[in-house]
Amino acid sequence: MAQEVRGVIAPGKDETVRIETIVVPDPGPGEAVVRVQACGVCHTDLHYKQGGINDDFPFLLGHEAAGVVEAVGDGVTDVGPGDFVILNWRAVCGKCRACLRGRPWYCFDTHNAKQRMTLTDGTELSPALGIGAFAEKTLVAAGQCTKVDPAVAPQVAGLLGCGVMAGIGAAINTGDVGRGDSVAVIGCGGVGDAAIAGSRLAGAATIIAVDVDDRKLEKARTMGATHTVNSRETDPVEAIRELTGGFGADVVIEAVGRPETYRQAFYARDLAGTVVLVGVPTPEMKLELPLLDVFGRGGALKSSWYGDCLPSRDFPMLIDLHLQGRLDLGAFVTETIQLDEVEKAFERMHHGDVLRSVVVL
Repeated sequence: MAQEVRGVIAPGKDETVRIETIVVPDPGPGEAVVRVQACGVCHTDLHYKQGGINDDFPFLLGHEAAGVVEAVGDGVTDVGPGDFVILNWRAVCGKCRACLRGRPWYCFDTHNAKQRMTLTDGTELSPALGIGAFAEKTLVAAGQCTKVDPAVAPQVAGLLGCGVMAGIGAAINTGDVGRGDSVAVIGCGGVGDAAIAGSRLAGAATIIAVDVDDRKLEKARTMGATHTVNSRETDPVEAIRELTGGFGADVVIEAVGRPETYRQAFYARDLAGTVVLVGVPTPEMKLELPLLDVFGRGGALKSSWYGDCLPSRDFPMLIDLHLQGRLDLGAFVTETIQLDEVEKAFERMHHGDVLRSVVVL
């Protein structure tokens, strides 16, 4: 039987979000219904609300979530009712050319649930990143559920569903940060701070945090930054070079997604160093670099989508590190809120007042 639950929708471009009754169908083949316990408020949800992703309104917002599987459809064997899971937005297919080459984190045919959740009048909803977790329950592809140790608190586990995983993965998976490396992270929001935490986990010796907000720089130090640079007051390229013996950082992670900060990252890396773009640009942005500099400086220019993560590999590992006290996921949670406070959480996020607001259901 289909179920009716409460959920937060974005009805139209830049309209205030509201709570509606959502109809969640029974899971079909390859699908699962998950009782959501917590869901982080991510910038991507705000982009959906503002029409920055597409115009397929109304959206059922929320995607950075953890909860308990309530029911599964035919053919589902990896998870079952009662399993505590983190939701992800890249359920790998196992059949595409990336998966068959042993690189499933690059899967070219990720998928979501085939059925749609609806409003009570039958209006189909577009779930944010194929999840839609600002709701008491949601319908997803079973491959979007990754089972982890239930000892972890849902409000911190769910953060791996997007921003924290993106940042940690940008450092560890994409940037291949290693022991003794120097790392600079430009942009110290949730993703940038996660990249700092990931760099510390990987054993980086020097971790330089760059931002325009002293509040964020102070927080970055608690995440593992060894040095901070306020780029409103100091040229970040020169500062990073000075802090790395005049050479530049081995790895520079750009967590803003703007041409000007990407250029800073490009010139702040050492010869043969690596630039990782994990900040999300907008469609109209253009980048211009002298091709001779691209050639002459060598190294690698990479983009990191979801931290090049493989949820089945990375989520349980990072949860174990958290439970061992080696990765403080709780440090990313600024506040816990209710469903009816999501609009206010967007405002606080826009003003830089929070690292993460987390809806607890």
